[in-house]
Amino acid sequence: MQLEFIPVEEFYFALTLAVRTLDDLEKPGLLAQVRSHLMTEYGQPSTVASGKQNTFNYVFRVLGVDNSPSPQLIVSISDYQDKLRLGSDYGWMLDPERKPIRTDNFSHREQFAQQLRSHLQQSLQLPLK
Repeated sequence: MQLEFIPVEEFYFALTLAVRTLDDLEKPGLLAQVRSHLMTEYGQPSTVASGKQNTFNYVFRVLGVDNSPSPQLIVSISDYQDKLRLGSDYGWMLDPERKPIRTDNFSHREQFAQQLRSHLQQSLQLPLK
């Protein structure tokens, strides 16, 4: 698995309405640690969120993971109500009317979430498990 950061200038083109929550992680200090690491590593978030409950959202294209029949796979790392939220469109795609529908991969979302947490733990050196 490889993550390719999507900067704010490109975010609109990567936007998918099929991104859904994979996991909400709540550990003391985790949110601040992740925010600091992502800011150092990538700079400005992919989207600038306003409000107390959501202050950052880093979005990535995932390379090396099949999300057929969707042509791409998106992962987001954000904060929401003082929790670290991992989201993805894995197992979802947009129909011709741009409404999210489940794909055959939907039943494997938990496995993908575990794989993503493991990858982020190794690449960001953060205690996500």
